[in-house]
Amino acid sequence: MIDALSRLVTARPWRLLAVTGVFVVVAAVVGGPVTGLLNSDTDSFSDTSSDSSLALDRVAEASGLDATPSVVALVDTDDTDAQAALLEVLDRDEAVGQVAGGPEAGPPFVSDDGERTFYAVTYAAEADGDLATEHLRDELARIDGVTVGGAAVAFQQVNDQVEHDLVTAELLAFPLLFVAALLVFRSAVAALLPLLVGGLTIIASMLVLRGVNEGLEMSVFALNLITGLGLGLAIDYSLFMVSRFREELVRVGPGAEAVRRTVATAGRTVFYSAVTIAGAGLSLLVFPLRFLYSMGVGVVLVALMAAAVSLVVLPAIFAVLQLRVNALAPERWKRAGEAEADPDHRGFWYRLSQFVMRFRVATAVVATVVLLGIGAPFLNVSFTGVDSSVLPESASARVVDDTLRTEFTDADSSPVLVALTAGEGDGAQVASWARQLEGLDGVAAVVPPRYLGDDLWQLDVLTTGAPLDQETKALVDDVRALDAPGEVLVGGTAADHVDQLATIADRIPLALLILGVLTFVTLFLMTGSVVLPVKALLMNLLTVSATFGLLVMIFQWGHLESLLGFTSVGALNSTQPVLIFALVFGLSTDYAVFLLTRIKEARDAGASDREAVALGLQRTGRIVTAAAVLFAIALGAFATSEVVFIKQLGIGVAAAVLIDATIVRAFLVPSLMAMLGRANWWAPKPLRRLHDKIGLHEG
Repeated sequence: MIDALSRLVTARPWRLLAVTGVFVVVAAVVGGPVTGLLNSDTDSFSDTSSDSSLALDRVAEASGLDATPSVVALVDTDDTDAQAALLEVLDRDEAVGQVAGGPEAGPPFVSDDGERTFYAVTYAAEADGDLATEHLRDELARIDGVTVGGAAVAFQQVNDQVEHDLVTAELLAFPLLFVAALLVFRSAVAALLPLLVGGLTIIASMLVLRGVNEGLEMSVFALNLITGLGLGLAIDYSLFMVSRFREELVRVGPGAEAVRRTVATAGRTVFYSAVTIAGAGLSLLVFPLRFLYSMGVGVVLVALMAAAVSLVVLPAIFAVLQLRVNALAPERWKRAGEAEADPDHRGFWYRLSQFVMRFRVATAVVATVVLLGIGAPFLNVSFTGVDSSVLPESASARVVDDTLRTEFTDADSSPVLVALTAGEGDGAQVASWARQLEGLDGVAAVVPPRYLGDDLWQLDVLTTGAPLDQETKALVDDVRALDAPGEVLVGGTAADHVDQLATIADRIPLALLILGVLTFVTLFLMTGSVVLPVKALLMNLLTVSATFGLLVMIFQWGHLESLLGFTSVGALNSTQPVLIFALVFGLSTDYAVFLLTRIKEARDAGASDREAVALGLQRTGRIVTAAAVLFAIALGAFATSEVVFIKQLGIGVAAAVLIDATIVRAFLVPSLMAMLGRANWWAPKPLRRLHDKIGLHEG
């Protein structure tokens, strides 16, 4: 397949590039609007089959209203004009099913100093909450003296902030990437190729994403991953393709043969890499949370699109450019680039690998201890969910939420909601059970039970702590464990997070199995060894461990708060370790593929085991390091985000690729390969015969 593709590309490169141009226009027109079509509801982080979601559904079905308020409007108690205007807007909106609050509603709705009041807006069950929230945000924001918040508003503001931050990240990343690529390639033409491939990858991924969204509702947050990861992978693949093409130009001269050799070698490596990255995305599809499975779909799409562009469009560009790939470079840069492109070049990375292999045991021990030491803080990790606390302090939803927590002693806009199945005549038993709830730890009060009809009672349990505090989440378990006069379903913010953690924990073994098996099989088919895949899995875990430890130190313990511009909530967002684990695992395998293919190529050409390791590191060391730096810029740009969990994603992945490309690839891999020697390539005879038949071999 790869050989046929290389012949096709070199036969008619101009025609292929013309078709690509038409495709880009069509993809931009059709795929561009996908941004406004993706889901931005508040349940992106929820398991819709969990007890907490079912509790909300049962309440909505029985009462005709949503179980909890979606919008909260904060206003001064003496600003009667603002209150009147606010109520007029709410009265006109057909989606509004119920409005509670105001000074006349009593102490729970009035601040401790008597100066502020709030109105809680609950939608009708059949209303389109997303559209209703957009409308109310705009209408209420026009009223002087009204501050709009609530769960639905907070989530939309998170979406808006993420979209704004995405544009900021792109504006920051592209010029930095060009400058960094220019320093790596020492040629303006070559430096532009990764950005071109990145742009084509993103556009193609958007087109396919729109098609996927027609059948499977996707989260809007997938756009961030497609942009950042698409750019990062395109840069990685372009670096390896361009550097190999330059080698082939030195080896066989300009012409179709140089392009074919590049596709047959580096192109095959890109194919292996895309398979491993796509496997990481597949592991996320087992989670029923829309946020995670949308990210999984995004990873699969972007890996395949980046590989397709790198294997089809980029070689066609090589066929057209030939030696001009090195154009627009000072003479000194040209000489340095030609020296590095020489396959017999012995440079810094060759000498470093020889030094590492000479002191292999000490190097392996020190590197392992360092990585485990960095990862140790993860043993004390705490998790939290997504609420207004992830927003900047200036966001209106954050202002409303902070004000309710600090100035309204008796208010609780996020109670633990209990849906109890019992008949209308069982009121005495329900009331007795409500009094038992009042005795549980973490309960401030229990609102008198309300019969909603359809044999369903609603009890709102007001808590002493914040919705995502550990005490409040423990209360959810206590309520569920308490004997009740009927079936109990517990909902609300705290219950939703408890169920989210349980769902993630339940699916993690399957996700790990998918990741492990796909990684092992791919590396076995590539190398013919069972030792190298196992070793790669262990080193991936070390990289992930160190990454998680850094995340705890930064985002849970609060180090670098002022530098990175955030306020720690003392925990990590519970979905981010899952997403970062899959991405880091895939990317670590990606770099392992790049290095091992060159080691195997040198070994197959007759080099000794240690010499093959040194040559492999020399031929990939600078490129892998450069790829990691460029990838860290592409995704690390998310560190500028005002939303904490997006910042965690950017910092986590950027740190991981830098750790993997330096400590792991430069020190741990060569030291362990020197220790094992020929044993690196061992496989049982049946598997060796299997690899001889179906293994993936370099051309």
